[in-house]
Amino acid sequence: MNDIMFLGPAAVIGALLGAFFFGSLWWTVQKGLLSKRPALWFVASFIIRTGVTLTGFYIVSLWHWQKLLACIAGFLAAQITVKFVLKETLYEDKSR
Repeated sequence: MNDIMFLGPAAVIGALLGAFFFGSLWWTVQKGLLSKRPALWFVASFIIRTGVTLTGFYIVSLWHWQKLLACIAGFLAAQITVKFVLKETLYEDKSR
């Protein structure tokens, strides 16, 4: 019970960080492909996404490796969820 109280919030924050990271990546690709300066979009987005995510990992873990692993697990769960949602969105039948 104590472990859930200790690791649960870290996993939820990891999922939120993952949703931010991969959602922002998808948004950047959409904007960058239509931009006159796509390199600027991609480089700036990479720096911001990576900075926010690594800062979040650092703050959540606070030198507890168990919290860091829970946060990374939530991050990876968000990656799988975003891939699934976008796959369904991109490949849905448009002929209806």
